[in-house]
Amino acid sequence: MKKLLTIFLLLLTPALLRAQAPVLVESSGWLETAYVRWQPVANAQSYNVYYTGGGLVNQKLDDQLIRNYGTFYRADALGLQPGAYTLKVVPVVGGVEGTATTTPSLTVLAQDRTGFAFSNGRVPGAYNANGTVKANAVVLYITQNSKNTVSLNVTGATTNPCVGLQTILDGFKKGRDARPLLVRLVGNITDLSYMLNGDLVIENNNFASGYITLEGVGNDAVANGWGIRIKGASNVEIRNIGTMNCDSDEGDNIGLQQDNDYIWVHNSDFFYGHAGSAADQVKGDGALDCKKSTYVTFSYNHFWDSGKSNLLGLSEGTTQGLYITYHHNWYDHSDSRHPRVRFYSAHVYNNYYDGNAKYGAGSTEGSSVFMEGNYFRNCKYPMLTSMQGTDVYNPATGRNDYTNMPIFSNEDGGTIKAFDNFMSGQTRFVPYGATGFPNSTVDFDAYVVSARTQTVPGTVLSAYGRNAYNNFDTNPAVMYTYTPDAPAAAMSNVTLYAGRVKGGDFQWTFNNAVDDASSAVNVPLQMALVSYATGLVAVQGDAPGPGPGPGPGTGTSGMEHNFTAAGTTSTFYTITGNLSTSQGTVVYNGLNLTQCLKIESVTNIAFTTTAAATLTLVFNTGFSGNIKVDGVTQTISGGLLTMPLPVGPHQIIKGTTANLYFMSTVYNGTLAARSQAGALAVNVYPNPAENEVLVNWKSNRAFSLLSATGSLVKTGMTNQPVDLSDVKPGLYLVQIRDEDGYLRTGRLLKQ
Repeated sequence: MKKLLTIFLLLLTPALLRAQAPVLVESSGWLETAYVRWQPVANAQSYNVYYTGGGLVNQKLDDQLIRNYGTFYRADALGLQPGAYTLKVVPVVGGVEGTATTTPSLTVLAQDRTGFAFSNGRVPGAYNANGTVKANAVVLYITQNSKNTVSLNVTGATTNPCVGLQTILDGFKKGRDARPLLVRLVGNITDLSYMLNGDLVIENNNFASGYITLEGVGNDAVANGWGIRIKGASNVEIRNIGTMNCDSDEGDNIGLQQDNDYIWVHNSDFFYGHAGSAADQVKGDGALDCKKSTYVTFSYNHFWDSGKSNLLGLSEGTTQGLYITYHHNWYDHSDSRHPRVRFYSAHVYNNYYDGNAKYGAGSTEGSSVFMEGNYFRNCKYPMLTSMQGTDVYNPATGRNDYTNMPIFSNEDGGTIKAFDNFMSGQTRFVPYGATGFPNSTVDFDAYVVSARTQTVPGTVLSAYGRNAYNNFDTNPAVMYTYTPDAPAAAMSNVTLYAGRVKGGDFQWTFNNAVDDASSAVNVPLQMALVSYATGLVAVQGDAPGPGPGPGPGTGTSGMEHNFTAAGTTSTFYTITGNLSTSQGTVVYNGLNLTQCLKIESVTNIAFTTTAAATLTLVFNTGFSGNIKVDGVTQTISGGLLTMPLPVGPHQIIKGTTANLYFMSTVYNGTLAARSQAGALAVNVYPNPAENEVLVNWKSNRAFSLLSATGSLVKTGMTNQPVDLSDVKPGLYLVQIRDEDGYLRTGRLLKQ
């Protein structure tokens, strides 16, 4: 009977360990990507996700594409050519795959590779024209944990390996490594330890055989607090990134600084940067600027109330050979420079101008701007040509005022050709030769044509500078092939596809009644950006970082502990014991674990949970023994122990001699994502406050009072009155770092 019982238990154990099939929450195809979200599976230590489609079957995703958000997991498949796909999610328990769940068929669409960046047969970036990754590409995953430690040997680098993302990019600067470089950002990435004046800088010495892509994974990749600068580079692509709170010296969220060609920036979100010193920099400096570069495409980007969206040109001094395309961008209550053009030949088509307080596009310094198929809704001045027409017209006097009225420039003019644009709610627009306007063959905003192929006569000149339109758009030796949308269709496509995947994780609804006409800082929006925190809890296969950074970040915030990487140092666990590197190697969740904590009489691990949680301990592969958790002996099977934990203090000590390589504590339910709703809030009262405020928290901790631009105004201690007599009236952000290292926020209105 004993033997039969033993056999029965042995047969039963795999069934007990086998995880249930995941319950899918959402799945969808997107632009050359697809994603799936699912509920956490009890006892699963990790997940494998596979895609089928595009002629491929069961292709396994990289671990870093699988992320934990506490109440759900998400995986994104990137680099898919258009077509039908399915994604299969498989939980893994004890190194064994459980029961899979497969999505319905998902439709993956092609990226819109149109514009000057694709001239002369070029395809910028590390992806092929069909959406797949180029041959021999190097793929790097950058998380909050790995941004300073990622390493790569780069041909031509001064020192190898190059360690840290900017150091790797420095290695490519000489243009000797022909491998396509694909850099994927995962989650909310704050400043790297090494940057160039606050920017991540991409260069490759205009290497025609080099290709670089910087892209975000999923809907929540954020460059938070830093800018991206491109200089001396060819064949560069930036996609699917949210840029916010930039405080670099240059000040641009993304800037093409000089000597670039074949550059494509698309499907990115542009939010406020930190205020600069100039009056027109209260929302940050340029969002997406371009200088001294050519063969450029900016497409499907979303500008959220940007003050200065797109400066184009600076001191080029020539109108020859400078080509750029802006198409399907969403200028969402942004104020000006959509674009503001010097010198360039710019094709601006199928963009959505949505409640713009100052002006749409502006032409100066002999530039030729073809405005086609755009949709203007309550854009105050849709098109302006410097020093003529609406730019200098004073509505109070009905006359031109060249001293006080230039709206955007006092430089010589260029010329705008306009075709098939829809306008409603504008204050003034003067077509060339239109009746009802004084002297409209001189004081005009744009030359409106009745057919796309119609040229602008050489006799049509700007009032200042006497500059003529160069008709680049009808020159087959220059112009590319494209099929524009009708304006209404363009608006629909822009609102559906501009910005990050499915509109990104940061959402904001503007009040048209106010925001259409206001160019002031939207303070609630600014505060929401300053206090932005990701919901991301952990990245599968990500190396543990040095502990919590601003907000939960993309790491494990100390609740996952890798003895190989961190030894006995932890912000969550108190660890006493001896380490060893001679007890074998364990591979777990994509990590190569070579150092362990020896479980012996002197070993003690103590920690406290603030909610019900699940504990996972990883030992030598196949090891069987026991360990004591809170004084109760627990059986280790197959080198793994997974068990529930109640709220409160916990202790792990020796049962039998063992080697512990990795451990994690994961809160159950919504508390796993501490930045989500339901986490403890910072209570501030009275609020509004005049002379004194009390910041309430469960323990005494230091707090910071920040201005709307993120500047430190004052510090204090929680649960103690703080004097506000030296603080100016306004809206402020209150921040404290809680007991687990997470950033908590509240708001204070000072009267």
